[in-house]
Amino acid sequence: MSSVSHLFLAFLCLIPSIFGQVTEFISIDCGGTGNYTDRRTGLAWISDAGVIGEKGISVRVGDVYGNAPQYQTRRDFPTDGKKYCYTLPTEERRRYIVRATFLYGTSMTGGTYPKFQLYLDATKWSTVTVMEASRVYVKEMIIRAPSHSIDVCLCCATTGSPFISTLEMRPLNLSMYATDYEDDFYLKVAERVNFGAPSQEAIRYPDDPYDRIWESDLERRPNFLVGVATGTERINTTRNIDVNTREYPPVKVMQTAVVGTKGSLTYRLNLEDFPANARAYAYFAEIEDLGVNETRKFKMEQPYMPDYSNAVVNIAENANGSYTLYEPSYMNVSLDFVLSFSFVKTRDSTRGPLLNAMEISRYVEIAAKTDEQDVRSLNALRSMSMQSPWTEEAGDPCIPTNWEWVTCSSTAPPRITKILLSGKKVTGEIPRELNNMEALTELWLDGNSLNWTIPDMSNLVNLKILHLENNQLTGSLPPFLGSLPYLQELHIQNNSLSGEIPPSLLRGNLTFSYEGNPHLRRVKRTRNKLVLGTSIGVLAVLFVLSISSILLLCRSRSKTSLQRKEKGNSWRMNTKPLNAHSIARGGSIMEEGVAYYIPLPDIEEATNGFSRKIGKGSFGPVYYGKMKDGKEVAVKIMADSSSHGTKQFITEVALLSRIHHRNLVPLIGYCEEEHQRMLVYEYMHNGTLRDHIHDPDNQKHLDWLARLRIAEDAAKGLEYLHTGCNPSIIHRDVKTSNILLDINMRAKVSDFGLSRQAEEDLTHISSVARGTVGYLDPEYYANQQLTEKSDVYSFGVVLLELISGRKPVSTEEYGSDWSIVHWARSLIRKGDVISIIDPTLVGSVKVESVWRIAEVAIQCVEQHSFSRPRMQEIILAIQDAIKIEKGTDKLDSSGSSKAQSSRKTLLTSFLDIQSPDLSNGSLVPSAR
Repeated sequence: MSSVSHLFLAFLCLIPSIFGQVTEFISIDCGGTGNYTDRRTGLAWISDAGVIGEKGISVRVGDVYGNAPQYQTRRDFPTDGKKYCYTLPTEERRRYIVRATFLYGTSMTGGTYPKFQLYLDATKWSTVTVMEASRVYVKEMIIRAPSHSIDVCLCCATTGSPFISTLEMRPLNLSMYATDYEDDFYLKVAERVNFGAPSQEAIRYPDDPYDRIWESDLERRPNFLVGVATGTERINTTRNIDVNTREYPPVKVMQTAVVGTKGSLTYRLNLEDFPANARAYAYFAEIEDLGVNETRKFKMEQPYMPDYSNAVVNIAENANGSYTLYEPSYMNVSLDFVLSFSFVKTRDSTRGPLLNAMEISRYVEIAAKTDEQDVRSLNALRSMSMQSPWTEEAGDPCIPTNWEWVTCSSTAPPRITKILLSGKKVTGEIPRELNNMEALTELWLDGNSLNWTIPDMSNLVNLKILHLENNQLTGSLPPFLGSLPYLQELHIQNNSLSGEIPPSLLRGNLTFSYEGNPHLRRVKRTRNKLVLGTSIGVLAVLFVLSISSILLLCRSRSKTSLQRKEKGNSWRMNTKPLNAHSIARGGSIMEEGVAYYIPLPDIEEATNGFSRKIGKGSFGPVYYGKMKDGKEVAVKIMADSSSHGTKQFITEVALLSRIHHRNLVPLIGYCEEEHQRMLVYEYMHNGTLRDHIHDPDNQKHLDWLARLRIAEDAAKGLEYLHTGCNPSIIHRDVKTSNILLDINMRAKVSDFGLSRQAEEDLTHISSVARGTVGYLDPEYYANQQLTEKSDVYSFGVVLLELISGRKPVSTEEYGSDWSIVHWARSLIRKGDVISIIDPTLVGSVKVESVWRIAEVAIQCVEQHSFSRPRMQEIILAIQDAIKIEKGTDKLDSSGSSKAQSSRKTLLTSFLDIQSPDLSNGSLVPSAR
């Protein structure tokens, strides 16, 4: 375990013993020398020495900010391009206030003050710009915790050095500060003002049990609350105020207010980091005793927003009584850098407007953190080296700056592309988690103390450089190394590896270093050469016999050999079986490159004599197996021994040998012996999508979000076939039984027995349309002209199955419509999507999300292929539906969600109904 992890655990242990009843408050004195209790607030503070370790230095500030002990010191960090992070424990999905403060004190650099970046996890929180040495700069964020911890990081100084004075975290209660957008946005507090305050002192804990800092409206700082209307007076009361509303502001804040005795209240202030979308609250409590005939009614005149400005505020009436809080919210409002606001009394009001407090927070979009699987893999590596400086780097591995030993992509989320741990004292077994780092292109683990065998890394399909030399690795070289499509350099020298080197690693375009492994040897190409030519006499006899044998062999092979067609890479063959040698040595499969031949005895042993049948496909029966290395496999035995079946076998091996994608079932190897042809695939633990949708005995119910993710995975696999292969590949048999689910319920497309290369079919019209009834493209069935849009049609049927839970063809379910396409199209064109939703999903899905999929599904099954979308468009539609279902759909410039905009457009463009008015559904703030 790294020292960072030790510090974090120690920090967790400190919390209960220090904080007493306020157990969940975290108050860190950065640069402080010990733990103490603040006499003014009663809050317990701890030194950051137990949190940050030896990073940075403690700097004495002095009494610049009175006698507040937490502002006597600060912690400075180097200006070195790294980030320095504090890790705080959280309860996932609970809301917190996270607050960092910065007091620089006396400048020792001739007036050059620091300017640097502050991050919360991967999200940029603020640019800290010090303009006054004696001012405390407060940065506050309201978050819903995304996991069991968060990181607050400082970095990227442009002047001076990054520093911090205090770091605090305060848990909130129930639904305080909940918004409709918290999956995608944090709330950065811009202003929290106490109007009518008796002094310049801010109000916080214990007056506010959540320790919010309510600034006095009398505070003297630039650009704060100017433009006050004449006749503005300050009032207060000692009576209790009922503040049991959603945000629970402190009673002490609500006991003071300002009133516009001349009919108006006006203010102007600057909002940091604006213009932006904001969440704003106004707090009103009637704290004056009004006479029987007296009223206080007013409107918001500035900024003018129809939904709010037209509403009349009558505090006592709105709050159901005097001395009771009324708390109208502005959940999403666009505000400028300079906010001018005014409240004006109505003509029938006898009293002017009143304001107790206000709160404005800016929406800050949450940035995507580094891919979770990549982070888990990096943490597995970090756990293998004790007390090494490289293991102590904290925060996100890539954002805002990457750890020194990793390189990251610029995608969202970032992916790890390079790991450089040469000679870093890494010990133990290479973590199996590395196999999840699909974006990895370089892995340098040389010069360490790694032992045991090389684990499965077959998913590292982008790996170009692999350094494992100068370790203590044992065992054999796994064959998957030869199947990595982009591998250019492999260095394994000076280990204790043994066995035969897979022939695929001896290809000319691979730099392969393996010396220093005494028991590692090349495969001998032929064992008979040792017995040739012991004497001239024997040679002469053998020569004569060889001439005779060659003549006989040529006659025999002329009857059974494969012959190339004049055009393309297809093969013609007779009805005799194609032997393993000819596949491996003489045909196009070897040219494709990376499938491995597996002897029949090995397959028989793995399948225990083909004892466990797990399915049957168009190719033939499928059996479960387990190879000697523990890898679970599915073995497909070809039932068709005809020439067409042989061609189907070669097609599948050739295609799957040259394509690699996380959403395509990988081919491990093949066998062709004793008139049997077999394909060996990775075993998919959760069976087919069809099993989960249509099998009544299947206990694994798929919720809507799981179905959407499966659809996204399958669509990405097909999109790769259509656009990522050259020439492109058409599957030709897309259906739910050919979408398999792995142990993590990730979907992979399978069964390429009917696949064809697109360029071949553009010039060739098949005599028979192949596929499965219910999924077959009617245009392809009519003219046998095959394109990628035939797969799109079939996938549209799959989407309809996912929505409805119904089979593609059934006279019992659909009557005269007979197919799911006709039945669903009829209902959707009537605007009735509810009737097609799977009954097991009703009540647990967002209808807008189902609409998004229904619309694209109906586009997929259009009669004419030119009207159908491309797979990339389908993927985007599925991703939109996922965002809607998760509540993460973004706002567009008009205030509507992307889903609503797309739904309105799609309904208008291809449904035979009038587009509904969605204006009431847009994300317009609603006052409470």
